[in-house]
Amino acid sequence: MDFAITEETLELQQMVREFVEKEITPYAAEMDKENHMREGLVEQAFEMGLTNIMVPEEYDGMGVDSLTIAAIYEELGKGCAGVATSFAANSLATLPVLIAGTDEQKRQYCDVLNNGGLAAFALTEPGAGSDAGSVATRAVKNKEDGTYTLNGSKMFITNGGEAEIFTVFANTRKTGGIRGLTAFIIPKGTPGFRVGKKEDKMGIRPSNTCELILEDVVVPESARLGREGEGFRIAMKTLDSARPFVGSISVGIAQAAMDCCIKYAKERRQFGQPIASFQLVQQMIADMGIKVETARLMVQKACWMRDQGMDFAKEAAMAKCYASDVAMQVTTDAIQVMGGYGYSKEYPVEKMMRDAKIMQIYEGTNQIQRLVIANKMLY
Repeated sequence: MDFAITEETLELQQMVREFVEKEITPYAAEMDKENHMREGLVEQAFEMGLTNIMVPEEYDGMGVDSLTIAAIYEELGKGCAGVATSFAANSLATLPVLIAGTDEQKRQYCDVLNNGGLAAFALTEPGAGSDAGSVATRAVKNKEDGTYTLNGSKMFITNGGEAEIFTVFANTRKTGGIRGLTAFIIPKGTPGFRVGKKEDKMGIRPSNTCELILEDVVVPESARLGREGEGFRIAMKTLDSARPFVGSISVGIAQAAMDCCIKYAKERRQFGQPIASFQLVQQMIADMGIKVETARLMVQKACWMRDQGMDFAKEAAMAKCYASDVAMQVTTDAIQVMGGYGYSKEYPVEKMMRDAKIMQIYEGTNQIQRLVIANKMLY
């Protein structure tokens, strides 16, 4: 097993780190308060190649491996998990197309990203979260011309209000269930397809999270990904591939919180000495370091296995689950070490804790991850 970071990846990681330190970190608190990304940031990120990072070389992308993608998302996570989530959503939305799309569909989707557009993955609904088989959005095939008419709604869709292109899951069976789940590519501006309310979230606030409404949305048969009823398999393979990257953003959050905590512990004096000299504080910091490094290694292993073409579903679930739990614990402990200042918006760790919470929830709750892990271990 060798998942050493190449010189090329290290150079790219350093370039992203400098971009984050200059263009994201100084504005993170402001973006959190304003509930949106600052003007021009998406365009700057596109120039850096951060919005189309999943696009293969054959479709004019960078064609980087999973380890490199994880390293980049970790750096973005250090600066602002909301920004990282928005860019990572492009990868999430593109994966179903790369998994099941035709060459023409792949070209169509990747062209949007290669031109600086955002994409969105639309699976979740008011009545369908962890249970993808409960998707109620219906897709009815029109026998006359082979088109599909979609009706329903989606919620908690990252980039929902800003995306140029969407991967939308609907059910083609009247009885519903996973056997009818089918994926479609729907461009922005398609008649009947509109954005509903924007969510006012606890964390990752710079990312745009919206409701989507479909009212008699007609799409051609060529918009369908794979066969009818293949959507569940496509969605699960997509989530397997994306979960290590949620883990990498989580590692970024935890690393940033730990760094802030360490700096504070060296500067803050109580009882005539820096609190970093107190053994209980040292123990908390040591535990943070162990957890962050373990989480990073688990993410890297899952990414390495993906790049090797191995079955990595269990490792992907482990990486996502453990790293997001680490992000939540490390940010909470960092606030504890920093006391009242940690709880104040004067320092960024309270934002990091709010951001960390969603990492345990989206792209499969950590309870679902544990079911996936147990299933792989038992059967």
